[in-house]
Amino acid sequence: MAGIEIITVDGGSELQDFIDLPWRIYAGHPNWVPPLKKDVRRLLDPRQHPFWEFSERVLFLARRGSETVGRIAGIINQNNNQFHNEKMGTWGFFECADDPEAAAALFSSVETWIRRKGMTFMRGPLSPSTNYEVGLLIEGFEYPPALMMAYTPPYYQRLVESCGYSKEKDLLAFLIDDAYQLPEWMNRLAERIVRKKGIHIRRFRPKEEDAEFALIREIYNDSWSDNWGFVPLSDKEMKDIQKNVKPFADPDLAFFIYYDDEPAAVCVIFPDMNPLLKRLNGRIGISGLLKFLLYRHEVKGLRCLMFGVKEKFRQLGIPMLAFHHIYEIARKQKKYQYLEMGWTLEDNESINALVEEAGAKRYKKYRIYRKSL
Repeated sequence: MAGIEIITVDGGSELQDFIDLPWRIYAGHPNWVPPLKKDVRRLLDPRQHPFWEFSERVLFLARRGSETVGRIAGIINQNNNQFHNEKMGTWGFFECADDPEAAAALFSSVETWIRRKGMTFMRGPLSPSTNYEVGLLIEGFEYPPALMMAYTPPYYQRLVESCGYSKEKDLLAFLIDDAYQLPEWMNRLAERIVRKKGIHIRRFRPKEEDAEFALIREIYNDSWSDNWGFVPLSDKEMKDIQKNVKPFADPDLAFFIYYDDEPAAVCVIFPDMNPLLKRLNGRIGISGLLKFLLYRHEVKGLRCLMFGVKEKFRQLGIPMLAFHHIYEIARKQKKYQYLEMGWTLEDNESINALVEEAGAKRYKKYRIYRKSL
């Protein structure tokens, strides 16, 4: 058997191999949802994506003979390191055949690059940060991923841990299905909260889109600032997200909660476009546009992408009010059959307990790993 060769990706056919590899890795995994190749290419391009204005990266391929069997990215996120005052290197975009030798060579190459940059530990998978796709799937392989959530084969856990990585944090995802009923106690409490003077909900205003996304970013950066792994979203990153989600976002599924005239919380829910992405198989083009028209009725679920309450308003019972409002939205829009809520940190006990008490089912677990250099 031929040995493993590690290749540094500079562009051209090697970058195309990097982008195309998952289609071979997941050939036997029916729950995998292919990303759009143009989106992956753009996310990896330092000249196009705003994430790289404060980050740097290296891409590696592993080849056994003429066959590409693995890939990985090494990333240094200066915004993270300044915000947390640490020297962290990141690994992400990892895909690999069930080949321990290839995995070991890929991680060794990334660690060497990260160490030479003066970093003291590695964390991952972050592709490329906690504001994007994160985590290795540990539980819930029988379910397809929701929008912007990872799906990885079960053997990845063994490959990663064999390279010296150990659990740093688990992330949880919860499911509400079409049989869901809001618990009566929560319904009563939400109605009591909404009667409090000064608390009110307003929906997203599409005609003021730029200002609305700026407000989402402001509340997100404030409400998540104390969370483990948080990295502030830059203004350009938010504008990039705004442009990307505009074609499929539903304004009725995003709302703000105010206390008097001050924005206190935000909730952003997207239609789960993954059934349609599966049909597109990585490409749009003319046939992709036709598939969008033919199969958009298959989009029957939702993903709660973001929920945050500013710290100064966390004693007002706002999460209960948000749950009540989400339930009312879902009840009126009968085309949606499920809602995924995630991810949440495993040790965010107050939120996790509330979500489960509201009747959601904990159904997936993702893991973030760490290794000292």
